[in-house]
Amino acid sequence: MARVAVIGGGISGLGTALLLGRRGHPVTVFEQDTRQAGGNVERDFFHWPRPRVPQAVQPHSLLAPVRTVLRAEAPDVYADLLARGAREYHEFDWFGEHPPYRAGDEDLVTLRTRRIVLEAALSAAVRREPTVEVRPGRRVHGLLHRAGDPPWVTGVRVDRGTHRADLVVDATGRRSPIPAWLTAAGCRPPVVDNHRARIAYLCRWYRLRPDGPRDPGRVKTGSAAPFALGGVFPSDNDTFAVSLVLSTRDPTRAALTDPAVFEAAARHFPAIAAWLALDPQPCSTPLAMAGLDNRWTALTDEAGPVVTGLVNVGDSLLHTNPTFGHGAALGLRAAQHLAAHADDIAADPAGYHRWTAGTLRPWYDAQVTADHADAHRLAAGPPATDRRVAARAACAFDDPVVMRARAQVRHLVRPADEAYGTDEVERHLTAWLAAHPDFAPGHDGPTRDQWEALIPG
Repeated sequence: MARVAVIGGGISGLGTALLLGRRGHPVTVFEQDTRQAGGNVERDFFHWPRPRVPQAVQPHSLLAPVRTVLRAEAPDVYADLLARGAREYHEFDWFGEHPPYRAGDEDLVTLRTRRIVLEAALSAAVRREPTVEVRPGRRVHGLLHRAGDPPWVTGVRVDRGTHRADLVVDATGRRSPIPAWLTAAGCRPPVVDNHRARIAYLCRWYRLRPDGPRDPGRVKTGSAAPFALGGVFPSDNDTFAVSLVLSTRDPTRAALTDPAVFEAAARHFPAIAAWLALDPQPCSTPLAMAGLDNRWTALTDEAGPVVTGLVNVGDSLLHTNPTFGHGAALGLRAAQHLAAHADDIAADPAGYHRWTAGTLRPWYDAQVTADHADAHRLAAGPPATDRRVAARAACAFDDPVVMRARAQVRHLVRPADEAYGTDEVERHLTAWLAAHPDFAPGHDGPTRDQWEALIPG
């Protein structure tokens, strides 16, 4: 069994440690924060400053791979998630009555919850795992390695000495120091692909009142203006988040940090207005997140692995802006693969790198393509829109066949060209357009004049 050192105790680090430990590998997790999620979710979520994890307070919808990995590998963690308030939402719930079952439909489920709930469930499970030791407040300062071609990582340098390992896992997140450490140690540099998203997020959290209305009815959770996106993220324990997305070049962005301005603007999006009409209690000020990018960091190049004895998972391997909500899902998929092949990967990581490039990289590329289109649209106004593509999005909420294809893409089951490119989907879309001859791409959010009128001069 490989001795493993995991650097970072976030979702990917904890998930990797847990799945490795349950296969008998002795694992040590080094987490520089002295605090761990668990005891009081409400306190942890609203009163735990986490500047290194700005996404922790942003809304999350956990996609199908989170559920499928946990149900397969750690059903106790999944049960704990539900017990802590996470809620299942099947994509066909939109229709009330589900269509006839097809293989794979059971996986098209979103877990509606805040990120902290998943962290708490994973943290509790890791603490119960006898093969895993978590060392909070222990910062890793560098890697131990021996010369070779490529060099071989043999452990980590920590505050009070060194720790030897057969495999080191970088789960330090989007600001990982390890590429710089490798270069300083004389390794060939990791191959980094970085794309600035040029969009900014603002969200505000609310809680439904115990004696107030509970259900907004059958309303979509997203709306759009030519220059902004608005959405609602139903979550655990009667909480939900309202989110606005704009271009980083939008001059009105700073004004939205004012709660009154934020809420006035948000109410112009029908999806949000329906939830705010429930008279919820605000739980936070508007929380901004910008400086977003999409980055792929490969510890391999054309010559092969740049280092042996070290791999990366989660945001250290790839991170994307939160539009599609890929982070936790892809992080746990990588953890599952790594745990299943740990001994082979410790000896030679080339197979792991091939797997990440073939399985995870396509979703990164899809996010980059979508972000380029969104950034241009939000900054410059909508380009000419393909009527059929726009109709596909609208048709999904009327037609279960098209909704299934949409859900397969959303939940990382099939790429868009494969899911939408079937004869069946084409037939259903053609029929929908024939039944809606006046359909034209449009927006249900505010006009620019309405938006500008809300912003203080």
